[in-house]
Amino acid sequence: MSELRTYRWPMKTFWWVRKWSYFVFVMRELSSIFVAWWVVYLLILIAAVGRGSEAYGDFQDFASNPAVITFNLIAFAFVVLHAITWFALTPQAMVLKVGKHQVPGAVILVAQYAGLALVSAAIYWLVTR
Repeated sequence: MSELRTYRWPMKTFWWVRKWSYFVFVMRELSSIFVAWWVVYLLILIAAVGRGSEAYGDFQDFASNPAVITFNLIAFAFVVLHAITWFALTPQAMVLKVGKHQVPGAVILVAQYAGLALVSAAIYWLVTR
């Protein structure tokens, strides 16, 4: 008896580079790694602050390394991409109704960015006062 085999369509490694929407999708998925790094980095910072001035100085030495600065700049760009694409997906994933009327996606999007600006301003005020 012959063994049944399914046909596997040949897939090139960089299939996602040819179409902009695929490229953004893959970059958004990749951005999750950098979001995780951002969280770990901030947790390390908080732990260093909690351990005292010597540990915080050691963290500052680590953070001032050009490789860490470069990696954090790349991570920041990916975190921004992640946030923008997440916000853009929200109106499609969350249907919000007021009474019998559906709230337009643009209103949800603007409300998210307004909330982001408000929270960012509050954090800025707390840090700089």
